[in-house]
Amino acid sequence: MAQVAADRRDVDFVLHEQLNVEQLSQFEKFEDFNKKTIDMVVSEARNLAVKELLPYLKEADEEGCSFDNGKVTVPKAFHRAYKLFCEGEWIAMCDDPKWGGQGMPATVALAANNYFNGANYPFMLQNILSHGAGKLVESFGTDKQKELFLEKIYTGVWGGSMLLTEPEAGSDVGALTTKAVKNDDGTYSITGNKIFITSGENDLVENIIHPVLARIEGAPPGTAGISLFLVPKFWVHDDGSQGDFNDVVCTGIEEKMGIHGSPTCSLALGGKGQCKGTLLGRENKGMSAMFVMMNEARLHVGMQGFACASASYLNALNYARERVQGAALTAPRGSAGVPIIQHPDIRRILLTMKSYSEGMRSILFYVGLMEDMIKVSDNETDRVRYQGIIDVLIPVAKGYITDRAFEMCSHGVHVFGGYGFTREYPQEQLLRDCKITQIYEGTNGIQAMDLLGRKLGLNKGRAFTDLLAEVQKTIDVAGESKDLKPMADMVEVCVVKLMETAKALGMMMGAKKISSAFVQAHPFLDVTGDTLMAWMLLWRAVIATQKLAANPKKKDVSFYEGQLKSAQFFINSVLPVTKGKMDVIIAGDTAALDISEEAFG
Repeated sequence: MAQVAADRRDVDFVLHEQLNVEQLSQFEKFEDFNKKTIDMVVSEARNLAVKELLPYLKEADEEGCSFDNGKVTVPKAFHRAYKLFCEGEWIAMCDDPKWGGQGMPATVALAANNYFNGANYPFMLQNILSHGAGKLVESFGTDKQKELFLEKIYTGVWGGSMLLTEPEAGSDVGALTTKAVKNDDGTYSITGNKIFITSGENDLVENIIHPVLARIEGAPPGTAGISLFLVPKFWVHDDGSQGDFNDVVCTGIEEKMGIHGSPTCSLALGGKGQCKGTLLGRENKGMSAMFVMMNEARLHVGMQGFACASASYLNALNYARERVQGAALTAPRGSAGVPIIQHPDIRRILLTMKSYSEGMRSILFYVGLMEDMIKVSDNETDRVRYQGIIDVLIPVAKGYITDRAFEMCSHGVHVFGGYGFTREYPQEQLLRDCKITQIYEGTNGIQAMDLLGRKLGLNKGRAFTDLLAEVQKTIDVAGESKDLKPMADMVEVCVVKLMETAKALGMMMGAKKISSAFVQAHPFLDVTGDTLMAWMLLWRAVIATQKLAANPKKKDVSFYEGQLKSAQFFINSVLPVTKGKMDVIIAGDTAALDISEEAFG
C-alpha cells in the first residue's frame, strides 16, 4: 500500500533500529513505554492523521480563515479535527499526567508529530502554540497560575499563543514598546500592539491564554528590561471561573502565501485601558523565559518543514510509479511508454528527496532522544552533555532542515511536471506551506548566527566537540566494514574539515573581524547540516549492513538496500560540494560586505 504523510517503515527504523527508543522503558519515568506501547501510539497517530487530518488539507487551504469585527473563524473541518485531537490527549504528549499530559518520551511524540504535521500542519499550529504557552506556565508559573491555567491548556479546553512580535520589533525584540504598569492588586495593566500572532484569535476554544512580552515602567532598555506576562482573552477569576473580556482585540488577519487554515493575527492590547495580566516568572527575565518556549517551537518548526518535504517525497514517489510518459532511453524506437520512475533524472530527484527525508527524520528524532536522556539520567555531567548537544542541534534542526525541506518540496513539484504546478495535486500547497518554516521562530539567518555566535563556543566549545565525538563513534564502527569504509573515510574528512572551518571562523571573530565571520554564518550552518546528515545516513548504513548480513525477511531486504544507496548517494554526491563550501568559508571572501549600497543597483 502506498504510504502517505509519513513512511511508517522508516519511522519504525529510526525509533527501534537506530535509536532503540524502547530502551527508555528500563527507567521508571518511561516504564510503560515498551515497544508494543510505542507502536500503538504511532499507529493511533497515523490513523488520526491519515483518516481525519489529511482529507481536510486541501479543503481548509481553500476555505481559509475569515475575520469579522474582531472575530476569527477557522475552517469548519478543523472543529471536528480539534475535538478528536483533544479527546486523544495529543496536545501534551510528553507532559505530566497530573496536568492532562501523557508522559511519553519526546522521541515517540516526535514520531506522532511526524504524522500529524505530514498530514495537515496548518491545523497543528494551534496545538503547538497552545502547548508552548502551557510549558511556560509549567516552567515559570506560580502554584496558583498552574492551578488556573495548566490543565485547561494541556487538554485543549483553552488555547494559547505567543505575543512577541511588534510592527517595529520583529527580530529586534529589544525594541518592543508594549508597556506594563503595576496595579495595586498585583496585576499589571498592559498596552501595546502585536503582529504575526499564530492563532491569536480563533473559534476553536472558549478562551485563549496569551504569554505577552512587555516592558514594566522604568525597566532597562533592550532585552534586559523585558518581562513576561499571562494575559487571558477572558479574565480568569481565582476560583477558575471565566470572567469579562480582557480588552485583547484582534484587529485583522494576514493574507498569506500559505498555511491558509491557520489564522495569523494582529492584536491590540488595552486599547480601552481594560487589559490586565499577571507576571509570569521574574521581572526583567522575560526573554530567558520565552526562549524555553522558542527552543521547543524551533524544533517543531523543523518538524513542520521536514513533514512537508517527507509528504512531498511520498507523493512524488507514488506518482512516479503510476505516471507513464515516454519510452525508456535505451528502448527501441516506437516502444511503449514506461512509468517515469524508470527515467534517470526522475530517479536522481527521487533519491535526492529520499536521502534528505531519511537524514532529516533521524536528526529530529535524535534531538528527542537527547531530551529523553536528560529526563532519565542521574548523572549531572551526562545531562550537561546531552543539553549541549541539543543546543547545538536546534539551529540545525530548525534552520538547515527547513532550508533543505523547501528545496525538497520544490523537487516534489517538479516530479509531477505541469500537474505539480496546479492545485489538482497537493505538491504546490506543500511548497507554499513549507516556505514560512524558513522565516518564523527566527529566520534561518538568525539560526545561522545562533550557531556561530552562541552554540559554537557553548561550554567553552565542549558542546560542539561532544556532538562531533558522537559522529566519530559512527565513523569508527563504519570503518570496520570493508563495504562502508570508503564512505566512513569521506565523512571523517568532512568532520576534520568542519573543525578547521569552525576554527577559522573563531579566529576571524577573535581578530575582531565580526562582520567577516558572520557573513559566512549561513554557509557554515549549511556545511554543519550536511556533515550531520552524512553522519545520520552513515549510521543508518551501518545498521542496514548488519541487518543484511543476518538474512532478514524478504520484505526488509529492499528497505535495507535502500539505506545503503541513500548513504552512498549523499556522501558521494553532496559531501564533495560541502567540502568545497568549507574552502570558500575559510577563504573568507568579503564581497558581500565591501559592495556599496549604490552598487546593488
